[in-house]
Amino acid sequence: MVDVISVGANPTPIWGMTNRDRTRKIARTILAPAETDRQGLILVNDDYVVDPLLLTYARDQGSVVFLKDGVPILARLDDPARRPSIEAAMRGEPLSADPSIGQVEIGDEFTLYNRQLRKRVRPMVMRLEPDTVRNIERATYFGAYKGVTDLLTKYLWPEWALVLTRLAARIGMSPNQVTAIGLVNCIAATICFWFGLYWLGMALALIFMVLDTVDGKLARCTITSSKMGSRFDHRIDLIHPPFWWLAWVNGLAAWGLALAPVPLAAIVIALVAGYIVDRVIERRFIKRNGFHIHVWKKLDSDFRLVGARRNPNMVILFVAMLFRRPDIGIAAVAAWTVISLAFHLVRFIQAERLRSRGEALKSWLS
Repeated sequence: MVDVISVGANPTPIWGMTNRDRTRKIARTILAPAETDRQGLILVNDDYVVDPLLLTYARDQGSVVFLKDGVPILARLDDPARRPSIEAAMRGEPLSADPSIGQVEIGDEFTLYNRQLRKRVRPMVMRLEPDTVRNIERATYFGAYKGVTDLLTKYLWPEWALVLTRLAARIGMSPNQVTAIGLVNCIAATICFWFGLYWLGMALALIFMVLDTVDGKLARCTITSSKMGSRFDHRIDLIHPPFWWLAWVNGLAAWGLALAPVPLAAIVIALVAGYIVDRVIERRFIKRNGFHIHVWKKLDSDFRLVGARRNPNMVILFVAMLFRRPDIGIAAVAAWTVISLAFHLVRFIQAERLRSRGEALKSWLS
């Protein structure tokens, strides 16, 4: 096991905790659970906020010191006897040359691939001082965003969610509490859709969708992610969309727009079966290739912005409601679901053909 040790004592808080506490959380929740037979030390300069991705990367390296503008901010040591000289350098003394320890400058060209967030990034390293806290919180928040996601999550509410994430961190809310509040809104939105209260339902759905962003960002920024919390959030995300669409269909009767049996059956099958099969294709692709179908090629990442997932579908329904035609809206969602399914099915078949010819598939972001 690799021990993680903070060097220094910086009193400036970040996301409601000290930098030392943040490093301790990273060591306990991100580094410790990983299976590794590596031994040694990781020293972290407490004057700097370091991206957890960089600590994960350092854990798997040999002896190396990472520098930011020439200042040692992180060191991975196989030999604990080297610790005093590195600690001294982190406290301001000159870094002595040691041929047994490599040196890596963290500059603009140094990037790592974040598999969880599906993007290649420059790991964030910033000096922590009272006047840099807001910039660091902003950087860590946006660093926690998935690189490949839908257009609403990526462009519409990042700023809203940042305010709510900061507020939740300040008052000590846990990500699971945020998820639970979101779930209440999700259920309430479903009930509203069922009775044709579409505008109220969409307002509640909007709250849920924003909180669905907040809980994940809060977990990553405060280093409080957990398997239970992740499952709680992901299962809600996975299960609720078909119920929203079916409730929407039922609510059409309240508007005098109930569907005839044949189009009703076609739309319901497209909405439910299309959603399920599409998710099965995604999971199968991951199992076969080790990465998400949305990050295979840039085309797939671009399509993820608008593909028939919950948020883009809600845009379709919102536009339809502007014209007071919720029936046309849900029919358009059904049609877009089928189109998106066809796109992913074609991409899956193309991937399988390449695999059958012995070609190794990899993400364009890796």
